[in-house]
Amino acid sequence: MAGTCVTITDFNSTDFKVGVAPETLRRTNLGDLRPGHKVNLERAVAGHVRFGGHFVQGHIDTTATILSITPDGNAKTFWFQPLDSSVLRFVVEKGFITVDGASLTVIDVDETVRKAFSVMLISYTQEKIVTSKKQVGDTVNIEVDLMGKLLEKQVTLQIENQLKGQLSSTLGGLVEKIVDSKLRQL
Repeated sequence: MAGTCVTITDFNSTDFKVGVAPETLRRTNLGDLRPGHKVNLERAVAGHVRFGGHFVQGHIDTTATILSITPDGNAKTFWFQPLDSSVLRFVVEKGFITVDGASLTVIDVDETVRKAFSVMLISYTQEKIVTSKKQVGDTVNIEVDLMGKLLEKQVTLQIENQLKGQLSSTLGGLVEKIVDSKLRQL
């Protein structure tokens, strides 16, 4: 619901209830929702179906405010400013980002001036997700690409181990070569 991983605790033919933990309310915009607000809803992907796109867990990293919406032909470019700007280190041009549960391609990232990133919604996507109906100043839930977070964690651990003299794995050797190469370039 709105990109968050929630569990349905009760339902009937017209309504459903979800369990929302305090951590979910702290990290998302779910506490701001009111009756009549529209949200993206999507069921979890079953393990036996064809998968396309990127892994979306519903584990929200932060919220973001819509800074601007610019029409571009039949598409719209949205600029988002994350509440926690540290997540921008995981946002890369032409990479994946999840906005209110929709997997989208990043168009641009500005980590210095705007501290924001942009995505473009094509007309088909505008028809399918609620983000296209939002206005400047509205908030959305943001989940960055899990692969970036995993990579950062592994590189950090390898560097820490190298500093301790414990670098021995194949991955560690590769990371060591990359780090040494980058340091020589500086």
